Amino acid sequence: MKKCIIISDSFKGTLSSLEICEIAGKCLARRFPGCEAVKIPVADGGEGTASCFREACGGEWVPVTVQGPFGDPVTASYLLLPEGRAVLEMAAAAGLPLAEGRLDPGKASTYGVGQLIRHAIEHGAKDILLGLGGSCTNDGGCGCAAALGAVFTRADGSAFLPTGDTLDQIADITVPSLPEGVSITAMCDIDNPLCGPQGAAYVFAPQKGADEAAVERLDQNLRALDAVFAARLGRFVADVPGAGAAGGFGGGLLALFGAELRPGIEAVLDLVGFDRLLEGCEAVFTGEGRLDSQSLRGKVISGVARRARRRGVPVIVIAGSVAPELEPVCEDPESGIAAVFSINRQAVDFSVSRLSSRENYAYTFDNILRIMSLGQA
Repeated sequence: MKKCIIISDSFKGTLSSLEICEIAGKCLARRFPGCEAVKIPVADGGEGTASCFREACGGEWVPVTVQGPFGDPVTASYLLLPEGRAVLEMAAAAGLPLAEGRLDPGKASTYGVGQLIRHAIEHGAKDILLGLGGSCTNDGGCGCAAALGAVFTRADGSAFLPTGDTLDQIADITVPSLPEGVSITAMCDIDNPLCGPQGAAYVFAPQKGADEAAVERLDQNLRALDAVFAARLGRFVADVPGAGAAGGFGGGLLALFGAELRPGIEAVLDLVGFDRLLEGCEAVFTGEGRLDSQSLRGKVISGVARRARRRGVPVIVIAGSVAPELEPVCEDPESGIAAVFSINRQAVDFSVSRLSSRENYAYTFDNILRIMSLGQA
């Protein structure tokens, strides 16, 4: 094997994408000494996305003091890349870890995310890539918009900063234009709509601390926000795939700033020039902690496999575990997946196996390479 690409998502809580690239690179150097191993650490919009861009593309970390989800100051950083590009994670200013011990999606705000975007624009960024994973909010991105100059008013004309609990109080919105030439691309790893049973509140708010009554209220408030978007801005976003990302942040960015919603992996693959890197490649190794139905809905594996299939390059998936219902799907040639392997070597609980993830991944990857070397011999 003369060239291969290693481009795996992290195994949540066990192995980072960077660690996987390191392990795979060492195995390849041992089994195929002359092989060109292209290592691309990736994330699909959630925590760690900016770090992966930094590893793949370079750039400069820019620290900024902004408001956290409940108004207290936090230090967040974004990545400033050449040619006026910036990569931001909304989780840096409004992520779940920042709400630890006081989870309340009805009161948490994305205002600090808007402050990060504003800082990046003021420092020359024109192309804003914003990862929408890991939020503790449910404000439809209104806090972010307010930090960028949007004004939200009640029926009595008073201005206020909406949160998930008060979205239904919005009667009108004044939205400022972004500076000329500035665009926002939102990277999201889900395709959920804004409202309803599969929407932001019902699917994700419980993990942010919402009980059953709060979930219903948050969903109703997102519906009210969508009605204002339609009536005041002429934007209909509720059913757009990804509108429900990060507590409705995706829908808010689309309605308020005309942002583009893209699967995070697609934005990553474009930025690193993945299609060009496939030239002369004999195999692509990808994976994630658990291969299940979500893996084929805009996440790393699906994006990588789809592009590699177009170039006729086989994709090998290495996962922590594999859901049984995925086996027939992965065997379909249209999936672009040539083979799937799980790193679990013993029938033990995840709490036990996670402690050996590094060794298990190395063992699995090395055995795959041994089989490939036999074939080439």
